[in-house]
This record gives sequence, C-alpha cells and structure tokens, in this order.
Amino acid sequence: MIAHRPAQAKHCAVEPVCDDRDVSVEAIHIGPIEGGQLQRVDSATAVTGKGLVGDRYYRETGAKPGQALTLVEAEVVEDVGLPEGGTRRQVTVRGVPLNDLVGKRFRVGSIECYGVELCEPCAHLESMTRPGIMRDLVHRAGINADILSDGTIAVGDAVVEL
Repeated sequence: MIAHRPAQAKHCAVEPVCDDRDVSVEAIHIGPIEGGQLQRVDSATAVTGKGLVGDRYYRETGAKPGQALTLVEAEVVEDVGLPEGGTRRQVTVRGVPLNDLVGKRFRVGSIECYGVELCEPCAHLESMTRPGIMRDLVHRAGINADILSDGTIAVGDAVVEL
C-alpha cells in the first residue's frame, strides 16, 4: 500500500546549500516489479530498515545496508537528458548535493536516513535508457541510503543534513 498526500510547498533547509534555490523532494517514483514501469506518486510510506512500501526494493525481512532508499539530483537527470524517473531512483531532489551526504545522517520529510554510498550507474540502467548513460552518470547517479525511522516522504518535503 502506498500512502498518498498532496504536494507541499518547497523549503530551503540544507546546510551549506541554502540560498535562493529550492532544496526539496521534486519527485517520487515507485515500481512494484524489478525492471518494471515506475509510477510517480505524491508521497510514499518509509519503513525503518525495509524501504518504501509498495516498491520493488522493499524487504519485509529487512533491506541490506544501502538498499532501502535511492536518491538522485534533478539537475543531473536534466543534464544527461533523461526524463523524470529515468534513472530509476526512488526520490529525486533539487538543490541538494547528494554526494556530500554519504557517511552522514539526514532527514527527508519526516524520515531520518543515513547516506551509505554512491549509487553508481549499471549496465541494467544503460539497457533501459540509452548507450553512454553509464559514462555520463559516473559519480553523480545519486546515493543509496538506509531508512532510520518510519514516516512519509512527500513531494515538496525539505531535505536536511543532521
């Protein structure tokens, strides 16, 4: 079951990035089947150590470290010419330097997360998108994170380093 709620106003809440740019969740994409079509949702329920309810990576018995949540920067998605959701990451953010969150705790909406590692592009992603996407996304394809608290992520939610 995927919880839905209307998108909220955007917030500027990440240090040191906090100027006139928006710093928030721009999109959420959930896909119930590995390699299947992703659906854009307004919000998703996150469960500690398990993932986003209704997503292909959700594990009732517990996700492996770094496999509960994936995030990508909207600016990178645009730069490489992919459509929204094209990187197959669950959460797209704007104004957030995600690589800086590896090894750190941060909050997305009401949930606390821990940035485990960079989410490097793979041959599977290239087979689903276009030739050369692996090269274009090296070291900027987003991050893998653990979910440390239950809650909801919604479009428009702030992203805050703790």
